[in-house]
Amino acid sequence: MKNGFYRGHGLGNDYIVMDPKDLSFSLTPSRITSISNRNWGLGSDGSLRWSRQRRRTSACASSTLTAASGKIRQRPAHLCRYLHATGKTKKKHFTVETKGGLVTIALHVDRHGDASAVTVEMGRATFQPAALPCTLTTSELVEQPIDAAGQSLIFTGVSVGNPHCVVFRPAGQSWSREDLLKLGPALENHSLFPKRTNVQLAVPTGPRNFLS
Repeated sequence: MKNGFYRGHGLGNDYIVMDPKDLSFSLTPSRITSISNRNWGLGSDGSLRWSRQRRRTSACASSTLTAASGKIRQRPAHLCRYLHATGKTKKKHFTVETKGGLVTIALHVDRHGDASAVTVEMGRATFQPAALPCTLTTSELVEQPIDAAGQSLIFTGVSVGNPHCVVFRPAGQSWSREDLLKLGPALENHSLFPKRTNVQLAVPTGPRNFLS
């Protein structure tokens, strides 16, 4: 089957999964952008290509996921569901090599034999600016100032294979949907993040010294 693909979604994100050997063309960032176009292509938030991993005997597969914008992201759960659904693995526990490193996978198979849920090890987190990337000159992106949407905020930047900009409010306060709609796009496309970033608005629910 040439140019075959599978589509799946999780938490509102839909992705196309493709096996390079089933394609008559190479998956360049520009082609992925065209394929992901919702008017002229298949339409998706991005595409994921996989290959069987032979360099490490413990690894089942390696994956590369590219967002519709052509940027590399990490979404191993979509790949794992695809591997099980297509019979490429019968294992319930295995590893996948991603841009963020080797991660452990646990498939939760329901009574119908479907992997209806996936538990994915997130990998090692890093606060280094180069990992997101972020243009701030600092050793770690912890509680750094940023101006967005007319507000002065404090954010923490962290990467687990994909970038995140996290803005906290003190315990007892809350964020609204309007806050997210206003701050989300402003932070995602902020000049500090030349390749864009995911955005989380968070409120701590436990003691600050819970690790001590």
